[in-house]
Amino acid sequence: MRFASGMVLFAYVSTHLANHALGLISVDAANAGRTWFLLLWRSPPGTAAFYGALIAHFGLALLALYQRRTLRMPIAELARIVLGFLVPLLLTGHFAGTRLAYELHGVNDDYARTVALIWGDGSSESRLGLIVIAWLHGCVGVHYVYRHRAAYQRFKPALTAVAAVLPVLAATGYLSMARELATRIAPVRSIVASAERDQIANQIWAGSLMLLLTVLAVRLARDIWMRRKRGLLQITFPEGIVHVPRGFSVLEASRANGFSHMSLCGGRGRCSTCRIRIQVTERELPVPDADEAGTLQRISAGPDIRLACQLRPLGNIAVQPVLRTNAGDARGNGWRLPVEQEVVVLFVDLRQWTGLAEAHLPFDLVYVLERFFEAVGEAVREAGGIPNQFIGDSVMALFGIGSSVEQGARQALSAASRIAERLSVLNKAMKADFGRELIAGIGIHAGTAAVATVGFKDTRTYTAVGDAVNIASRLQELTKTLGVQLVISETALLHARQTAVGWDTHELVLRGRHASIRVCTLKRILPAACY
Repeated sequence: MRFASGMVLFAYVSTHLANHALGLISVDAANAGRTWFLLLWRSPPGTAAFYGALIAHFGLALLALYQRRTLRMPIAELARIVLGFLVPLLLTGHFAGTRLAYELHGVNDDYARTVALIWGDGSSESRLGLIVIAWLHGCVGVHYVYRHRAAYQRFKPALTAVAAVLPVLAATGYLSMARELATRIAPVRSIVASAERDQIANQIWAGSLMLLLTVLAVRLARDIWMRRKRGLLQITFPEGIVHVPRGFSVLEASRANGFSHMSLCGGRGRCSTCRIRIQVTERELPVPDADEAGTLQRISAGPDIRLACQLRPLGNIAVQPVLRTNAGDARGNGWRLPVEQEVVVLFVDLRQWTGLAEAHLPFDLVYVLERFFEAVGEAVREAGGIPNQFIGDSVMALFGIGSSVEQGARQALSAASRIAERLSVLNKAMKADFGRELIAGIGIHAGTAAVATVGFKDTRTYTAVGDAVNIASRLQELTKTLGVQLVISETALLHARQTAVGWDTHELVLRGRHASIRVCTLKRILPAACY
């Protein structure tokens, strides 16, 4: 209900801002758009949907505030909550001058009258502030719901652009209409306010504020009562032991005591990133509700895994977070929150390394690796990728991190060609110095992976983890078996908008996997222009 009501309100705000933006054309254009806006939102179904969603969303927000056992939370989550409660408090004046005036007195609240009235009484700043607050609350809410989804990450740049541009267009549309109506503002100032309308607006404002303050007071009374009457229970984290009143969730207990605990969805039981492993429990744990059970089933969790945001233990318990953040992130050591998205992974491996190691001194091998890594790293960067891991005689590179998976696939193919070209140049020196050439095999695959910073203490790497990475590694291994330079999955090739013409295709079962995969191979990598 909270999600559905929030999306109805977000749709209302979005269409309202788009209508304001038409003011950049003219007041008449904005009024023409308003006709369609009213057809949607002032119809009986639209009215019921909007005001029902408004009441439900506010009521559920109060309930969620009451259910929280601690108000310590990430800054973005706190901002979303504060902005949400500001909206109904700031909305009452605008509501009184538009919908309430229309319903009580039949006042035509078109743009000519409304903009002139707002500009004339000097309330422009507060109304523009309301636009920004309502829009930001909705955008942050949508971000919290979808930020762990790969599809959302794919369209995030475009959505961010819309989120930034729409309120700016709405505000400038309003200012443009005010300028157009400058000569008609003075007469509007003489409109006499309705005492009845103002009284209703004030009652709505006071009632909303009273409900909020009541919930905060009841929360405080509940916490005091629970500490005195029901006592405290002990939760043991890797960082230490905490004592919290019964009724706290494990996530709330860790946040209340300043422990780092991942939770991408804000504690709604959707993302599973807060999951914990139960190590010791004094009493039997509450049975997971339907939401938690569904999420645990989706991730194939074992019997000792629970969601920290949903588990409210009845007795002393010891837990271990499964996905842990790093204590160094707060000190700015380059830690990044894991994000699930579609990426393109390229693996390149140096062939015949063992034979080279047997025939040459270690210092010679360091020289060879440095030249090989330099050639691969520069080729990947020139193509737009990230060379993120240099392990042994292999390099892993990521593409599509800040763009689409289609662009990433094209960049990966370009990188493969650039690598081949650079190795061709490098091999002239290798032939002269070592009497042999460097041969490399390349594997490319596109798929969903978790992109994050992993490692230990100061040794950390920005990388991707998931089945897509494993498949790319296996494809690179296939270059040995098939005797080719490049193996790319058909999925990645299609993302790059390339046909299989000129490629050899195979239906194979990769090592360690059951399902087959279609791959395309090249005996010799083509020049970059061919991609």
